[in-house]
Amino acid sequence: MLPTDEIRALLREYDDPDHLERPPHFDLITSRDRFAGLVHALEEHFGPACSSGLTQDTSHYGGITVPTEVTGLDRPLWVLLSNFGGFVTAGTGGEGMPGSEQGLTEEFLTWLDRICTELGCVFVPVELLLEPYDGRSVLEQMYAEPLLAALAAEHGWDDDSDDEDGDEEDLPPVWFDRYFQYM
Repeated sequence: MLPTDEIRALLREYDDPDHLERPPHFDLITSRDRFAGLVHALEEHFGPACSSGLTQDTSHYGGITVPTEVTGLDRPLWVLLSNFGGFVTAGTGGEGMPGSEQGLTEEFLTWLDRICTELGCVFVPVELLLEPYDGRSVLEQMYAEPLLAALAAEHGWDDDSDDEDGDEEDLPPVWFDRYFQYM
């Protein structure tokens, strides 16, 4: 696996504030082939129970899910391929949530990193992607609340419907949001 400082430098290098969903020179064929390679490797490793799908309106190309019954981790496993830099990440439980790396073995991470290298991808550990985002792009989460509040005020919408207790905490964006979320 690349050293953490090198991965951070790559995350910053590919952070293009003018292109949130995919880089300006996005190569669909390369991304398709990388994704197919990931799907094939995971199906060879875990069997045909894996499911995969492409995404739309996101900064990632697609994801593969491995059900709990075959992971050996007592949790489902997911692997995502970003549209940027061939970044790949993996985790268990909720995508991009704290604790997503729980249950991932060193053996699996070494195997996945080798597969990523063979496919021309860069494995990025979830814990690195959960660091606060301090890049150049303005992420939707950073301006969504003021926009929604303005729309609610303009149209007279009741703002309490989403947060009944009023104690939902707004989390700051993290690097996962930049490369593996809806834009």
